[in-house]
Amino acid sequence: MKILKVSIIILIFLVGAASLILYGFYESNNKEKRILTDADRKDIPGSFIKLSKGITHYELKGPENGEVVILVHGFSVPYYIWDGTYEYLVSKGYKVLRYDMYGRGYSDRPNLTYDKELYNNQLLELISGLKLQGKVNLAGVSFGGAIITNFTCAHPDVVNKVILIDPAYQNQNPNAPRFLTMYNEAVNSEKRAKGQVTDFKYPKQYPGWEKRYLPQMRFKGFRNALVSTMYDYNVQGRQSNACLNSTNKQVLLIWGKDDQTVPFRFSDSIRSVLKVDFFPVTDAAHLPFLEKPDSVNAKIAAFLKR
Repeated sequence: MKILKVSIIILIFLVGAASLILYGFYESNNKEKRILTDADRKDIPGSFIKLSKGITHYELKGPENGEVVILVHGFSVPYYIWDGTYEYLVSKGYKVLRYDMYGRGYSDRPNLTYDKELYNNQLLELISGLKLQGKVNLAGVSFGGAIITNFTCAHPDVVNKVILIDPAYQNQNPNAPRFLTMYNEAVNSEKRAKGQVTDFKYPKQYPGWEKRYLPQMRFKGFRNALVSTMYDYNVQGRQSNACLNSTNKQVLLIWGKDDQTVPFRFSDSIRSVLKVDFFPVTDAAHLPFLEKPDSVNAKIAAFLKR
């Protein structure tokens, strides 16, 4: 009996010690120390609008009566990912909107389920709240491609043309329990930031890309938004693209041939169920509009004008 008691005491001690070590590791790596406030947004470029689920950070530029193009970013890099294409389309006379999804950039991080309904409503409320006139053209990169595909299926009367750039095709749902994924995101936050450069074929050509990503990681709720999206946003590539095809929209599909994030082979899967104008981009990876801006932006403009 005495040996059993000693064993239990030792076990409790070891569990306690391990818990303290894990917690200490968490605290030393956790970047989310602050709640995002109006004071944090004070000197941030762009504008802010209060929607039903929180404040959304956006930028809208172009002629008052210009044809509207909305640029939707990917899984975690905020709207700055569209810098070049945004300015290019504005210079061509379009009224261009880009925004940070909930949980990213300088938009609010509501404690909600990050699913299709949340993202669809954010975009629909933006269109209504900003009083955008006429049908809108949508462009989405990576996960943003999945968002605009599903949005168009849900609200076809709102959309004119669709531009998909290396769109997400499969779920990112991890095999691990959600709490372990949350912990992993906290203790590997540096890895999450540094991993953004793997979207490029030639990462060294984009110095500072990681540093632009880091500020959003300071605010509480960023990690939860990413993890909830992984588990709660059901990406069904074939089904969603077949649905988009049924809306009879004109669709431009752009894909970097050297994409390792969403492999180029998925372009065949999409084209098997969706009629598109296909534009494969040589010597580019997951972000061809950044790596080959001249040819990709010109193709986008030509597609919109057609």
